[in-house]
Parts: sequence; structure tokens; C-alpha cells
Amino acid sequence: MSLADEVLRIGAPVRRWARTQKREYTNGEPRPLAGDLGAMGVYVGLVSAAAAAVRASGRELPERIPVGDAFLLTVATFRLARRIAKDPVTAPIRAPFVRFEGPSGHAEVAEEVREHGGAKHAVGELLTCPFCLAQWVGTGFVFGYVTAPKATRLAALTMTMVAGSDVLQFVYDGIQNGGLAPQSEGVDEED
Repeated sequence: MSLADEVLRIGAPVRRWARTQKREYTNGEPRPLAGDLGAMGVYVGLVSAAAAAVRASGRELPERIPVGDAFLLTVATFRLARRIAKDPVTAPIRAPFVRFEGPSGHAEVAEEVREHGGAKHAVGELLTCPFCLAQWVGTGFVFGYVTAPKATRLAALTMTMVAGSDVLQFVYDGIQNGGLAPQSEGVDEED
């Protein structure tokens, strides 16, 4: 028996188990479990490679990250993940995986995954989910902070400033549209 045949024979129970788990989990819906598993594998591979590169470079990991830097990186992670997932300007990145559905809030778009099941579905879900992307973006900021802290702080500052500007844009818009005007409480003025 060849090695390939032996691998197939040994792997058959695992493949049956995986098919059963997928069938029971998906409940008939086209969920991209294999694509999601692939995405997790890519993430683990990238993190492992980056960690090995940091270790090989001899760089010291910080004992702790100052609260100001942690806040800066957190806000930047939020803003960049949302920019990638929802901004009309970044639509070309998402276009191979999703279909435009319409506008969604201020300067954001709603999109749907084009293909159901498989890697393209998994990538489409990842690219349209700011919560999902935050893991990847945050990891990038952490490795950037370890390897090039000054440049990473500068990039994070840019995205944090954009997030702050977004808040001010919404406040300004609210003021312009009377959202901050005092509301009358139905008091009769006939006293």
C-alpha cells in the first residue's frame, strides 16, 4: 500500500467526523467552516512568522505598554478595522468577495457576501465585519509597536485622529440638524 493510500485510509474517519460536525452545526445553511478554518490557519501562520521574526531580530518585548499607547492603539484598531470593512473608498478590496447592497449610515456601505461556502465566503465575511477585522488589525498594530514603535504610534495617531474627527463630524451634524436644541416638554404656556 502506498503512503498516499495509507494517509487516505487513516484520514477517512477524521473526514467523516468533520462532515458530521459541519452538517450538525450548519443546520442546512451554507456556512464556510473550511474557509474559516483556513482563515484561522493563515492568522496563526502570520502571527507565528511575525513572532519568529521578532525573536530572531533580538528585539526586547516591552515589559508593559503605557496606558496612553494602549488607548491610542485601541482607538486606531477600531477606526482602521471599520475603515477596511465599511468605507466606500476601500470597496475595491472587498469587491471580489461581496456585493454592494446600498448605503449604511454616514459614509459607510452595506454589502453581502457573494459566494456561500468556501474560502471566498470566509474572506467576504472577514472583510465586511469590523469586529472580525479588529483581531487582525490589532495584531498588526501590536507587532508594529514591538518592531517600530515610533512609526506605529504615528500611524495609530493618524487613525485615532480620524476617529476623533468622526465623532466631531457627528456632533456638528447633530447641531446643524437641531439634534442638540432644547426640547419642549409639552408645557402649556397659557398660565
